[in-house]
Amino acid sequence: MEKSVYRDENLVFLKLLKQCRVEAGLTQGDFAKALDRPQSFVSDVERGLRRLDLIQLRDVCQVLGISLSSFVQRLEDELAGNNGGDS
Repeated sequence: MEKSVYRDENLVFLKLLKQCRVEAGLTQGDFAKALDRPQSFVSDVERGLRRLDLIQLRDVCQVLGISLSSFVQRLEDELAGNNGGDS
C-alpha cells in the first residue's frame, strides 16, 4: 500500500484543512497563535511537510470551531465526491 502522504486523499485532506481555516476567518498567524505554535507550523502542515496525529487534529478542529467528527465527515464527503463513490 502506498504511503498516505503520497496518496490523493492526503491532498484532499490538506485542501479541506486550509478551507476550514479560511472559513473560520483565521490567518495562518492567527491560527498558529491559537494553537500556541509558530506560524511555520501551520504553513508546514498546510503544505504537507508536517503531519498531524489524531490528538493534534482534534486540537486544530477545536480552534476552528468544528468537531473532529464534523471534519472527518466533510473529508469523507469530499473523498466520495472526488472518487464518485460512496463513503
